[in-house]
Amino acid sequence: MEETLEIRPILIAKKQPGFVETPYVENIVGRALNYIRAGYPVRFSGPAGTGKTSLALYVAAQLEHPVMLIHGDDQFSTSDLVGGESGYRRKKVVDNFIHSVMKTEEDLSVRWMDNRLTVACKYGFTLVYDEFTRSRPETNNVLLSVLEEKVLDLPAARGEEGYLKVHPDFSAIFTSNPEEYAGVYKAQDALKDRMITIKLDHYDRETEIAITCAKSEILRPYAERIVDMVRDIRRDGKVPTIRSCIMIAKVLKQTNARPSVKDKTFIQTCFDILGSEVPEVDGADIVSLIKKHCSHTNIHKLQKINS
Repeated sequence: MEETLEIRPILIAKKQPGFVETPYVENIVGRALNYIRAGYPVRFSGPAGTGKTSLALYVAAQLEHPVMLIHGDDQFSTSDLVGGESGYRRKKVVDNFIHSVMKTEEDLSVRWMDNRLTVACKYGFTLVYDEFTRSRPETNNVLLSVLEEKVLDLPAARGEEGYLKVHPDFSAIFTSNPEEYAGVYKAQDALKDRMITIKLDHYDRETEIAITCAKSEILRPYAERIVDMVRDIRRDGKVPTIRSCIMIAKVLKQTNARPSVKDKTFIQTCFDILGSEVPEVDGADIVSLIKKHCSHTNIHKLQKINS
């Protein structure tokens, strides 16, 4: 093997102005950092819209190491984690020093590309494996020795030693959706046993309001009405997420609309966003929620705050 190429990591700033820190979030981040510094991989597990990826990247940034980001994929094979052949290098030398004699020498060598897991293990980077259960279980088997014995088995085609000792600064953060989600595989028990799982649910009210404000830049009283309306739907066993709050809030900001029973843009936006995310909630339910949380009296108070 003449030449080995490598995937480059990404650098994430430790301070992230757009990341919302509330006591609820700080508690999760603190626990995750404690587990990682004790030498254990962390897995954020929970339904869509609970901020798993954002938390994983933020925690990775606090470790102050370059980050290798992988998104799970059903089409992945072990080579997508470890590496594989990446084309050929052809070298040709023509010697015509003596004009009547021409000497030609050709050499063809394979180029190897170290993929994200190998690079992270080699240099002590932080691995963030997002939705790792979307990859087939057999693809993730290579992680077993990495997380337990701190050794990465390498293919013979790489042309060097058959294994790589994992750098002591290496750490790993995983995220996963519930197993009942489409396209999600059941994680191996042996792999789950090697990591500490932090189960996430929907954020508390204060955190959802803070996130909605930060992502949309709308007034806090407006965000409160939107969040309370979405949480009311959630209490009935439905599952609209914080993304619904952000979507509605961004549209209001863009169109200068208000969360009011008299604002047609707001009402139609709620129909489109909540109706698509929670099909079992009909128009009458949405109108009822808007009247409950965005009454004329409430909006009158908001106008006073805004002025």
